[in-house]
Amino acid sequence: QVQLVESGGRLVQAGGSLRLSCAASGRSFVSYYMAWFRQAPRKEREFVAAISRSGGMTYWADSDSVKGRFTISRDNAKNTVYLQMNSLKPEDTAVYYCAARGSLYYSSRRDDYDYWGQGTQVTVSS
Repeated sequence: QVQLVESGGRLVQAGGSLRLSCAASGRSFVSYYMAWFRQAPRKEREFVAAISRSGGMTYWADSDSVKGRFTISRDNAKNTVYLQMNSLKPEDTAVYYCAARGSLYYSSRRDDYDYWGQGTQVTVSS
């Protein structure tokens, strides 16, 4: 069992930056691929980014919506995964969720993730 707690979301102006954190507790953090998803109002939850167990590989959504602006990282010593978000846009407004996948392989599919946090709200004003 893994418990995930996100933090760092808040209201920010367009062009600003935020760093989201997701602290994990429970079973060995290093055993899990970690990912960030987001869900905007009236939209489905979508994949944003994932990071391998060692942190050596990162994966991004196929769309170019966040590439070059967001960075995913993890600190296995602190059992924490981060999402650094720069040059924020109003369309980045969403609840951001972190998720853990206990597998040797990466996935961007929501159903492939075993554990979820409660989410943290990011609101970008224009």
